Amino acid sequence: MLLVSPIHYRNIRSSVKSNQKGLVRLIHATKYSWLGLRAAWRYEAAFRQELVSFCVLFPLALALPVGGLEKLLLVGSIIAVIVVELLNSAIEAVVDRIGPEKHDLSGQAKDMGSAAVLLTLLMAISTWVYVLFSNFAV
Repeated sequence: MLLVSPIHYRNIRSSVKSNQKGLVRLIHATKYSWLGLRAAWRYEAAFRQELVSFCVLFPLALALPVGGLEKLLLVGSIIAVIVVELLNSAIEAVVDRIGPEKHDLSGQAKDMGSAAVLLTLLMAISTWVYVLFSNFAV
């Protein structure tokens, strides 16, 4: 569950729609992206676990004696897990922001986000298993 103080974001963003363009817009977008990553690290245990896994698996993927495309698949599959986890956390934060009462649609939204993470994890695991077995199986 993402627990970020609404006051924190209210102070950062003065409006939903920005009139800024060019480099200034890019700088602000980068700042908001960084804040999102920091919030995910602070409040989402699954994100922390997946980022630590990436820090271990990324150098391993680069060190493996496999082709460039296979390295890209290995690294990309882990990045995909992190991206989907961020989206799932965002869905959960929005649903939790709407209110504490239980609603079927809220539960469905959270369950679907969780299912997306699960499917992405299965895809990443199968990618790693395939690349490792196809290159190193005896």
